[in-house]
Amino acid sequence: MLRLRDVVQRSVPPRNSPLNSGLWQRAGYKTQLGPQVTEQPGLKRFSTAEATVQTGPGHPCRMREKSLTMASLSPQVKAVEYAVRGPIVIRAGDIEKRLQQGGKESFTEVIKANIGDAHAMGQQPITFLRQVVALCCYPELLQSPSFPEDAKQRAQRILQGCGGQSLGSYSASQGVECIRQHVAEFITERDQGVPSDWNNIYLTTGASDGIMSILKLLVSGEGSGRTGVLIPIPQYPLYSAALSELDAVHIHYYLDEDSCWALDIEELQRAYLSAKQLCTPRALCIINPGNPTGQVQSKKCIEEVLHFAYEENLFVMADEVYQDNVYSADCHFHSFKKVLYEMGPEYFNNVELVSFHSTSKGYTGECGFRGGYMEVLNMDPRVKEQLVKLLSVRLCPPVPGQAAMDVIVNPPREHEPSYAQFIKEKSSVLDVLAQKARLTEQILNSVPGIKCNPVQGAMYAFPRIFIPPRAIQEAKARSMAPDMLYCLKLLEETGICVVPGSGFGQREGTYHFRMTILPSPEKLTVLLGKLKEFHLRFLEKYSREGAPSSSLHREEGAQSSNLHREEGAQSSSLHREEGAH
Repeated sequence: MLRLRDVVQRSVPPRNSPLNSGLWQRAGYKTQLGPQVTEQPGLKRFSTAEATVQTGPGHPCRMREKSLTMASLSPQVKAVEYAVRGPIVIRAGDIEKRLQQGGKESFTEVIKANIGDAHAMGQQPITFLRQVVALCCYPELLQSPSFPEDAKQRAQRILQGCGGQSLGSYSASQGVECIRQHVAEFITERDQGVPSDWNNIYLTTGASDGIMSILKLLVSGEGSGRTGVLIPIPQYPLYSAALSELDAVHIHYYLDEDSCWALDIEELQRAYLSAKQLCTPRALCIINPGNPTGQVQSKKCIEEVLHFAYEENLFVMADEVYQDNVYSADCHFHSFKKVLYEMGPEYFNNVELVSFHSTSKGYTGECGFRGGYMEVLNMDPRVKEQLVKLLSVRLCPPVPGQAAMDVIVNPPREHEPSYAQFIKEKSSVLDVLAQKARLTEQILNSVPGIKCNPVQGAMYAFPRIFIPPRAIQEAKARSMAPDMLYCLKLLEETGICVVPGSGFGQREGTYHFRMTILPSPEKLTVLLGKLKEFHLRFLEKYSREGAPSSSLHREEGAQSSNLHREEGAQSSSLHREEGAH
């Protein structure tokens, strides 16, 4: 077989050939056999491994049409939107670069409160987790006296489960076996003895990978037989983006903002019955604790949801990545699996349930490792075979991320040398988050025109904001959502980057934004102070000329009353594409 170099050398005469010296000059070839050709201004180069051809005014080159254009691009890809890294965030990146290059703004830094990236916001890693992963990555450190024995024991166990005892090898598509066993043990302990079978555990590339894999199994059919998936509004945009990519039908059920974003079973039934006229509802997604809303669902609420899923034969997807992030003293995390078990064998042996967890949230905040797991219950054995096949296409989740997940589910025990430091660090992270949750709620609720529910859990606040009619009119004139205009002006005037509520979904006539509570207490205090000042300026700028503040509050009350006004008139909360399905 000829190599590329052989082809080039055989098809192009030597540069020093008298017969072809003019050819070399006219074509502008450059190879390792002769002197370098000086590139002239205005000339383009098209390179292979051995030769560079120059074209310019004297050497016209016809550029053919692209095979992939916006016209030929998949319509499902074009339908995908992901507000957490959307236009506001792109604009924030541009401003940040300009500041780094010496540009001048009325602020000195961009505060990115748009995404739940704990370490980017200054949170320090949990020492024990990093020790174990470091030992796995560089086993020579196992001989170092600087590492505690319990960290070494865990690293050795993980390495024994890896091919060639190396973190650089592929694992099984479902993940390293001993880590899956540790996950099952963790779930059994968390749920106070409810059994977990490690064969039902699948390690994933963050929770997102698992969610996408399950949705791929669920989505099928055409027309009224097309799969519909119930998702909460507001919701984490992963769900709407994934459903758009898979061309599934979005079925929106609205969380009750006036009841601290509780899930109302009557609203769930309304959405389901409306959707049945246009598609085939097959799955129900719940995020608990909530993102972006920060609520923690009660056990009674979870029981009602599971009973509803049982009655309507719905596949349940429980996103529980914030299970360690509960701050309100009167709230507790209840896993869907444990509640299902306590409802009795009829439910526990029949309801199809997948729950998700991740290294990215909780008290570790290890987003970059992309570790996670899902536990799959009551799935048809033949479908499970298809799931393994689907997972095998991406070979395996990142093995360092699997190691990080192992530490989360198998932390130091009370009798081990790392326990005291581990508990101190874990408690410190969660205590500070609880403090910041209260601080955020208190300051936001002190601002006229902003109402924030208690941040019971997770890492975000999702306050409702009053936007004056003149600002709404300006937003419409600029073809953007009113809360997008608000967030854009907030960014450009203060450097604070938050995400408009329209990117998560909200009831018509209401406006919100999502912000993380992850910045340090000092920076968060500054952020909230700047936000308060901006909001008051915003209200003043867009209020009617000379209108008294009491008039402004009447407008605010009228806007807020829209929260439930359209509820009775809604025949469906499907996404706008429903007619096409």
